[in-house]
Amino acid sequence: MPSPWLFPGGPPGRPISTTQLTQRLNQLGIRLNQARSTALFQLATEIPAAILACTLGIHTDVAVAWQRLSAGDWTNYAAEISQ
Repeated sequence: MPSPWLFPGGPPGRPISTTQLTQRLNQLGIRLNQARSTALFQLATEIPAAILACTLGIHTDVAVAWQRLSAGDWTNYAAEISQ
């Protein structure tokens, strides 16, 4: 019977552990930290810092710093939305 899990783990009927999945992806040359950072910085270019901070549960200053590093400019967002 095929497993219902996308990434089946060792014990039957259980999903793969985080450690096992990380090891498998690393063997394929996929580095999770790099992929995560890329996704977060891309998100920072697409939404305002306040929404980013609220959504991810991070401090607004951190979200603003991410936006500056990723060249996302949301300084005029409120003005544009209010028009």
